[in-house]
Amino acid sequence: MQSLEVAATHMQRRLNEIKYLVGNEDILLKSESIPALMTFSDEAVNFLTDLSRELLAIKGIRQHQDVMSYAYWIRKASLKKEKLNISDQASRIGRGMAFHIAPSNVPVNFAVSMTSSILAGNITVIRVSNKEFEEVDIICGAINRILKMPEHEAMNDYLCIIRYDHSDEITGYLSSICDVRIIWGGDRTINEIRRFPIPVRAIEMCFADRYSVALIDSAYYYDIISKEASGGENVVSIARKFYTDTYYSDQNACSSPRIVIWLTNNVNKEITDKVKKTFWVALQEETDKYDMQPVQAVDKLSSFTELAMKKDGISLVSPTIDNKTTDNKLFVMNIEAPDIDVMEYKTGGGFFFQYECNSPDKIIPLLGKQCQTVAVLGIDKEAVTELVRTYGVRGVDRVVDLGDTMGLEFTWDGYKMIETMSRVVYIFDR
Repeated sequence: MQSLEVAATHMQRRLNEIKYLVGNEDILLKSESIPALMTFSDEAVNFLTDLSRELLAIKGIRQHQDVMSYAYWIRKASLKKEKLNISDQASRIGRGMAFHIAPSNVPVNFAVSMTSSILAGNITVIRVSNKEFEEVDIICGAINRILKMPEHEAMNDYLCIIRYDHSDEITGYLSSICDVRIIWGGDRTINEIRRFPIPVRAIEMCFADRYSVALIDSAYYYDIISKEASGGENVVSIARKFYTDTYYSDQNACSSPRIVIWLTNNVNKEITDKVKKTFWVALQEETDKYDMQPVQAVDKLSSFTELAMKKDGISLVSPTIDNKTTDNKLFVMNIEAPDIDVMEYKTGGGFFFQYECNSPDKIIPLLGKQCQTVAVLGIDKEAVTELVRTYGVRGVDRVVDLGDTMGLEFTWDGYKMIETMSRVVYIFDR
């Protein structure tokens, strides 16, 4: 009996080390007894609707594009539209307590994970990174203001956002009482967390290391170059889209393309060379606003040197503007063969490979299990999806237009988030 009391006292001390950004310890301790909500409950939808309004009303919110995008994503009209996409929605209920471990590389990700969880009907406990992000403070501040409103009092039992230093005891405890565990992070993080068992009926969703690719039709891009004066999509707008897909997150997001694949059927070498140079030069001009750290420049050169020693057919490309060599904000390498091993080189901050082929099926070797997103320009998305299905590709969970890789979605890495985090109560009739 005494040993149990000592263990309980020790556990309480560890729980006292938790910093609560939203909620309090009482929510954790009673989370197993709080009833789950119906999926898309009025409580959850109304809470998110008011959170959206609160965020959009913040002065200077446009300086935080990711927070503003999140606020638009959770507007009532958006939630109403998503509700229509949920199968058996009227029969769905939350699984119980969902324990989320948020990543440290995408600040707003914790809120995206939270949104799916509370719409599913769960008591939601989220551990955010110890890294200080202004975006996290902005969203948590808005949540706390909303939870103080009388009409949202009931939601106080359903949301807890926490920080704590590395602690096996705390992680183990939260894992032991959860009904869903959601791990966002690299492979190492996932393997580390998986040391802690979850209840036998609990489920786990893991979002591991992934990479993404961009697929561009050279003929389509050349046509854009030729018609620059006609308005509409142009070289600059495309460069800005690709910049958003990549530099905005320092290429840390799994959805950020690391390689540009040029589909060169029906165009000659002269055209291919022109479109590649035009694309990279336009992107280089966009990088004027990018603040690159010295260590990133060193890492890029180091990674290229290592890769060039290990692999044949690797060469450095240096786009030029007004016949001047560009700086190290843009680092582009040619590869002569679709070698998936090069995708392991994940140096960020503008570190790209490029490869050209004359047929879409030539890119299949690059679409391994770790490939998450294919961003396309001038290529039918359904055609790429059909390619994945036809060849039984083990990777690729989404196909999007160039510029949309960072879009917020309720489906991620092949999971329908809300449906996976909830359960169906069905009636069987023989």
